[in-house]
Amino acid sequence: MTTKTQYNALQELTSKDLHLKNKIVMAPMTRSRAINNLPNDLMATYYGQRASVGLIITEGTSPSPNGLGYSSIPGIYSNLQTDKWKKISTTVHKKEGKIFMQLMHTGRISHKENMPEGARILAPSAVRPSGEMWTDQSGMQPFPIPEAMSLEDINQSINEFTQAAENAINAGFDGIELHGANGYLLEQFLNPEVNKRNDTFGGSLENRIRYVYEVTKAVVQRIGAKKVGIRLSPFNTFNDMPLYDNVYETYQHLVEKLNSLDINYIHLVEGPSLNQDNGPSLLSKIREIFSNTIILNGGYDLERAEHAISSGQADLISFGRPLISNPDFVERLKNQWDIAEANPATFYSPGEKGYTDYPTFD
Repeated sequence: MTTKTQYNALQELTSKDLHLKNKIVMAPMTRSRAINNLPNDLMATYYGQRASVGLIITEGTSPSPNGLGYSSIPGIYSNLQTDKWKKISTTVHKKEGKIFMQLMHTGRISHKENMPEGARILAPSAVRPSGEMWTDQSGMQPFPIPEAMSLEDINQSINEFTQAAENAINAGFDGIELHGANGYLLEQFLNPEVNKRNDTFGGSLENRIRYVYEVTKAVVQRIGAKKVGIRLSPFNTFNDMPLYDNVYETYQHLVEKLNSLDINYIHLVEGPSLNQDNGPSLLSKIREIFSNTIILNGGYDLERAEHAISSGQADLISFGRPLISNPDFVERLKNQWDIAEANPATFYSPGEKGYTDYPTFD
């Protein structure tokens, strides 16, 4: 068995764009503690507790009031939000950590009761997702039919992503991750079963890719390529995203376009791809095409992470639930201590319980 001192995953990463103290990444996870969509001291404590990982990626943070689909998720579109995020970045940096902010526009995965007055539920097309979502006022509610975005709406949203990225850098973050996975707005444009447009942002493969590419390009032009990553989930069906015939070709071409922008990393949710006949080959193709850092996510333990990194499949591995319940996760890996289990009942509940009260290893 590999001894604790030999794990490549626990060693530094030095690339042209990243210098991290280890190859463990905290995956973005919605925790619903941002009352009135504002970052707060409790969130600063939570992220500071986990700053021993090589890179923290924050929970999904909306670039616009229109992107606040879930209850109590934070935004980064106002001066007040930007100012309050500064304490979080400062707390992580004081512990010699690195932190990127994930920018997440939920698109059609939304409900009016979770949004401020005047916000709109926007999507590529007026295609209602099946299912329900939680609202604090009325409990579980069916998804409404979203508004199909006009070209003006599309251009406005690109500007919102761009300004939000600048706000994140002004708040002291090391970079941003665009959430192009899990059925949210960017991925909604990629999927022809959800994107029914017949203009330059829909129809052909090239047109469906256009929105993700234009958002990424605009953000790169504003804050620089080395400060930009993107999360993708090929073959995703979460949030009522139907599978379609040319998933492989769509993502191959998208990654070629993203590679031309020289962005810092691609963060792949690999689970959905592993269940498809040509999914593993697509993951390998993305690794082949993309010149910079690849982060893999998908229920890893240390042994699997070590294999993925040592074999060249990934440069970094992101972990989700273990970092909810183990603020000292890296130390536990180094010392082969037990990993505590998280309590799903408190994932989205308000307050400290199940958030900042998980103990370090005794």
